[in-house]
Order: sequence, then C-alpha cells, then structure tokens
Amino acid sequence: MIRSWARRSAARPRAARARRAFVLVLPGLWVLGVVVWELCTPAEGQFLQLLAAAPAIACAGTGRRQCVVLGGLCALLALLPLGTVSSGAHPLTRVGTCCAVLVVVAASYLTAGRRLRLLRELERTKEVATVAQQVLLRPPPSRVDGIVVAADHLAAGEAATVGGDLYDVVATRHGVRVVIGDVRGHGLGALGTVAAVLGSFREAVHDEPELGSVLRRLERALHRHLRERARAEHPSAGGGEPENPLSEEFVTLLLVEIARDGAVRTLNCGHPWPYRLSRSGALPDAPGEPMPPLGLFPLPAELPVTDCPPLLPGQAIFLHTDGAMDARDADGTFFPLPQALDESVRSVRDCRASAVVEGVRAALLRHCGGRLSDDVALLVLCNDRLRVPAGADPAALARGRVRAGRAE
Repeated sequence: MIRSWARRSAARPRAARARRAFVLVLPGLWVLGVVVWELCTPAEGQFLQLLAAAPAIACAGTGRRQCVVLGGLCALLALLPLGTVSSGAHPLTRVGTCCAVLVVVAASYLTAGRRLRLLRELERTKEVATVAQQVLLRPPPSRVDGIVVAADHLAAGEAATVGGDLYDVVATRHGVRVVIGDVRGHGLGALGTVAAVLGSFREAVHDEPELGSVLRRLERALHRHLRERARAEHPSAGGGEPENPLSEEFVTLLLVEIARDGAVRTLNCGHPWPYRLSRSGALPDAPGEPMPPLGLFPLPAELPVTDCPPLLPGQAIFLHTDGAMDARDADGTFFPLPQALDESVRSVRDCRASAVVEGVRAALLRHCGGRLSDDVALLVLCNDRLRVPAGADPAALARGRVRAGRAE
C-alpha cells in the first residue's frame, strides 16, 4: 500500500508539469488550429476573428504578461499567410481582426498585471497571518525541565495558515504545565480566541499554585474576550450587553501538570484524553469523564482534578486535537490513531518524541490523501529526567552514563 501511495505521489508532479506545458502551448495550438481550418476550408476568411482569442487564452491559462504578448504576436503573424491565401476575404476583415487582436492583447495584459498585484497582496497577507500564527502558536522548546517535547500543527486547507488549535508547554515552579485545545471555528475569529486563551494561560501558570485556579483564569479570559468581540460585532447594542453574545462559541481544553517526581494531574474540558506511550505501545489514558467544553456552561464549584499514573523516565504521553480522530479517507473510514501510534512507538528507540510525531503525521496524511477536514495538533511529552538506580556508580553518573533509569 505504501509503495502504491509513493508511486501516486511521484506521478502527481509529472502530471502537474504536463498540465503546465499544455497550458503554455495552448494559445499556439489555437492559432495553428485556426490557420489549418482557414486553409483547408473555403470559408473566405470567416474564421479570422477567432485569432483574437489567442491572447485571452494565454491570460486565462497562465496569467503571465509575456505569454499574453506572445499569443498576440502569434495571432498577428498568422494573418500574413491567411491574407495571401484567402484572397476572397475583404481587406477590412483582416484589418478588423488585427485591431481586435491588439485590443484583446491590451485588455489581457492589464488583467494579467492586476492578477499579479492581487497575488502579491495575497502572499503578503499570508505571510502576515503566518507570522501571527507563529507568534501565538510558537514552537515549544525541544526540552522543558527534563521533558522532551515535540509538536506539530497541520492546517485543514492548503492555503489555510490560521487555525483554531492551540498548545503550549511552560516550565514553572509548580512543575511543567501543558495546555492543548481546539477553538470552535477557523479564521480570524478563532485566532482571537486562541490569543486570549494562550495569553491567559502563559500568565496564570506562573501565578496560580493549583491547576483548577489556572482553568478558572482561562474561563474568565474567554468570557471577557467573547463579550468584547460581541460588542464589536453588534455595535447597535450600545454600551449594554448584546443578546446571546456568541453563545455557541466554546473551547475544548486539556490541562496537564507534570511534577518533578513524575506525578501527572489533569483537567479536561471536553477534549480527547491523551495516550500513554511506552515500549510496549500506546494505551489510552482516560481516567474519567471530561467536563463540558469551556464556554458552554459555568465551571462547577469543585473542579475534578484527576491524578493520573506517574510519568516515569522513558515514558511519554501523546496529546492531540479531535482533528486527528475525525480525519477520513476517500471511503469515509476514520483514521486509526491507536494503530498508527503503536506502529510509530515500536519503530523508534529510546525517548525520541519527534520521531513519534513524524510517524503519526505521515500516517495521517497518507490515510486522508493530504486532504484534512479539520486542523490537527500533535504533541508528545517524554520524561527524560535522570533516575539513578540504587547502587549506581557516582563516577559513571558524572560521566553521564546512567540515563533514563538504566546504566549503559
């Protein structure tokens, strides 16, 4: 199956090159077809006007001004043999055709120039959106307080650079704290919500000693952002609160805290539970029922902070957004995430979090043919802290030969 997919992937560039070559020669083929038709049919120059379509075809096919000029030049040169052979054609017909070719060349040239300017503006807009996305969803460091981190983000569309997924890993005096979530929707509205949630998280994780207090700070930041957004979108409400301000907006969220001793605590608001990774494979880590997504209902008075099994050295957890589970192939089959995780974990050695992420990403794109229906965020946290076994040689420890709970 992998070989056939690789052959299809290799055939796509060849097909794209063939299409581009055909589009480039299409105006010349059009002129040649008109010339042959006029020479082989006693039409007395009735098809000369069709030559004026050559520069328009070049403009529509390639959008390049050079191709437009070349198509118009071919059409004008084709009038010379047709004017000699088609002696029955009225001279005004050839003059009118020449004028029509020149007019179409001028209009197509201007259209191609406008298209080029619009493409440049689009590229600049995409660059700005990409920079904004990178500032908000900045790549986490490869190592945070002894935790090896690997992350990846896949946009739903080829031209989409702004999505609604969020994640971050921060080292604090309370431990390594992680957030991963998915904002409802896409585009600039979702990006504003991502900025509000991530900004509040990056400040609250250092101030709040309890994980539940961090979640309440995120809830207040989300509600404040939604109220301000509702006022901006409904200015007719004046200074008061608009009716039902963005009541359908919500964020699925998972907070994870990894202490220095490996203890793991979580708070889940409607987000998929993580997977526990070890040498034996991947197992779902679902210690309980999650709360509703953040923003739909008020948080309860007592937050169900869940104590998960400790993350021992050499072990890892895999976090993801629901776009990974919802990805389908051409037959509508969902992506088998646990199977892909098992294969990726068993194919790597030691604590290579980046290899696990790359393996899942490749399997996901292979399954859906590169066409995602939703944004996908992947995050792997591997405990690579030093664990010294009893009776370990201090000299070997100093040389760094005792790693991940085993002596090399």
